[in-house]
Amino acid sequence: MSKRSVLIIDDEEPGRRLVRQYLEPYANFRVIGECANGLEAVRDINFMEPDLIFLDVQMPGAGGLEVLKRVEHIPHVIFTTAYDRYAIDAFEANAVDYLLKPYTRERFEKTMTRLEQQDSSPAIDVINNLLPQEGFADRILVEHRKRYKNIPVAEILYLKACGDHTEIYTKTVTYLSSMGISSLAEKLNPRSYVRLHRSTLVNMNHVKEVYRDLGKIFVVMQNGVELSVGRNYQPLIKELMV
Repeated sequence: MSKRSVLIIDDEEPGRRLVRQYLEPYANFRVIGECANGLEAVRDINFMEPDLIFLDVQMPGAGGLEVLKRVEHIPHVIFTTAYDRYAIDAFEANAVDYLLKPYTRERFEKTMTRLEQQDSSPAIDVINNLLPQEGFADRILVEHRKRYKNIPVAEILYLKACGDHTEIYTKTVTYLSSMGISSLAEKLNPRSYVRLHRSTLVNMNHVKEVYRDLGKIFVVMQNGVELSVGRNYQPLIKELMV
């Protein structure tokens, strides 16, 4: 059985040292690094892709909850903090546990027991539950190479239906979502995302130009891709022309 990787994130060295000390009896966990502020945490979580992070709430650069909103890789999360007022936010983020400093070894052991009882898949709800509960999503999670990537919707250029799935195009990567395009459209703000066709949805913020040719309308994206506008959807585009 391979060891599960751990990243310790705390702006105080004694806090990081304590986690290391309490983790020593757990041979199936391996500490791969430490971070002393939120910006380092975002960088190292995305680069190292740990299975588990011990995350302080209040840190320079970005707090723990803000770190979770920024990362692409989604690990299991155990919060460690001296401030109990963040406990509700942490559990709403579906954290494994909330260790209130100073905590004992016995309390730490209870947390590890809770972790081992959970499903071994990444804690996707950590990010999902931090997204707005009303209105439209700022980010979506899309499976990519057996992991779920946290994509800001503002970075999406366009979406195309692919059978029951949806191809999501950004400037650098194309993702394949198992969700249909109509279901995805419900999560996106219609002020920015406009239908060109039953199977195509574009982010108007990334449209370079629109032109007509032989009675058809074409949309040119900032990456040079040209997409045709279906006849039934042309009135929607024409309404945007001034």
